[in-house]
Amino acid sequence: MNHLQDLWKVAQGPWESGVLPSAENLARARASLPATLPETGSSLDSVQRHILDDIAPAFNGGSISANYYGFITGGATPAALFADNVVSAYDQNVQVHLPNHSIVTDVEYNAIGLLLDLFRLDRSSWYNGTFTTGATASNILGLACGREYVLQKAAQRKGIQQQSVGEEGLFEVLSALGLSGVQVLSTLPHSSLVKAAGVLGIGRSNVRSICRADDPLRFDLEQLEKELSRTDKVSIVAISCGEVNTGRFATNGSDLSDVRQLCDKYGAWLHADGAFGIFGRILDDSPDFAAVRNGSDGIELVDSITGDGHKLLNVPYDCGFFFTRHPDVASQVFQNANAAYLTAGSSQGPSIPSPLNIGIENSRRFRALPVYASLLSYGKSGYQEMLGRQIKLARKIYEWLFDHPEYTPLPQASSKAELLDQTFMSVLFRANDAELNQNLSNRINDSSRMFVSGTSWDGNPACRIAISNWRVDVERDFALVIDVLAKSAEKL
Repeated sequence: MNHLQDLWKVAQGPWESGVLPSAENLARARASLPATLPETGSSLDSVQRHILDDIAPAFNGGSISANYYGFITGGATPAALFADNVVSAYDQNVQVHLPNHSIVTDVEYNAIGLLLDLFRLDRSSWYNGTFTTGATASNILGLACGREYVLQKAAQRKGIQQQSVGEEGLFEVLSALGLSGVQVLSTLPHSSLVKAAGVLGIGRSNVRSICRADDPLRFDLEQLEKELSRTDKVSIVAISCGEVNTGRFATNGSDLSDVRQLCDKYGAWLHADGAFGIFGRILDDSPDFAAVRNGSDGIELVDSITGDGHKLLNVPYDCGFFFTRHPDVASQVFQNANAAYLTAGSSQGPSIPSPLNIGIENSRRFRALPVYASLLSYGKSGYQEMLGRQIKLARKIYEWLFDHPEYTPLPQASSKAELLDQTFMSVLFRANDAELNQNLSNRINDSSRMFVSGTSWDGNPACRIAISNWRVDVERDFALVIDVLAKSAEKL
């Protein structure tokens, strides 16, 4: 029990070890792994000691450390961590709304409503959603619903009986409609959106960037309309609501309205990949955050939204969420067929759909409970304050980089004010020395005091600092980051 109590303290308190495990701890952990399954089992105490003493020291501090800036990992708030332990202890399977059996589907449905309140989305339009494993699964849901919708629209235009990919299959529907395929039109789409297209038979090569010549993130509306008007393909338009390297937004309320009009004109589905960008909608009305709020404006105009809980919501892995304004389309795609025993029971409360009929899994973890707990624990103002700290830290780092002779902040801006105004929670930069820049992320990460992602921008290596943990302390973390960056820029 003492081992478990110590683990709980580590998970809740400040992380003082290196952000990455030491080579010694990694080697010891690997050496401790059994070569074959033992004939007889070990005691529970022995297994606990092995996991906590041998395995756990080789974990990274991605969720526990405020200075892990690699993948947009977030963390686990104390309320979410507590709820996640309850989830494991009770091991509820969230699949069918059976109100006399368990409260879990009611809690999940309520949590969806609380998320809509947090993101300022109208419940009367958007109270249709589900929890997923993350943004990849949510993007699969969004593109799957879009695929169903656009092909039904194509059938209506041709005066053909309604076609359903979920029922007849993609090849059969495309053949009946005389179409060559489905395309996804986007700008700097996240890799998970491209992966979703591959999974769904749309094809990775059919995810196309329709961007302006002067800005790879903004839509070229003239080119977009040209693609939407094609008669050989149907289209899904995917908005990058928070680009992965820069954190910036592909649209604002004004041009998203223009995109919406084009989608309506040509029967296209409009999907927003808002894995972390949707959180811009929770910010207060301070002028400091006007550009970020503007980037997430108009998202209520889309047909479906991807969100990630294990990023800026700061709940444990794995957790994503998906919203749509078209609940009937989701059920057409994901309906669990030919299983009468999985039909929902009667209820006096709201009409709650069985999760297995609107999502990928038939059986899944009660991942809504940590979301529910953390939302109650922090409320709107708590999440506003949390995100505000993350943005302020990103902007302080950008300001320092702008003035440092060895670094160039990206994307390049004409002034410091312009750069800071557009900054959300990501910092993208490179070293001016080409040789150093080739190995910059390794030099930074070798310090083990912080971790950054190596990436690419404009065809050259770059580094990204993604700030997403609830533990952020602006002054403390700023001092650590600039110390590591300054030392990493020193000549060898």
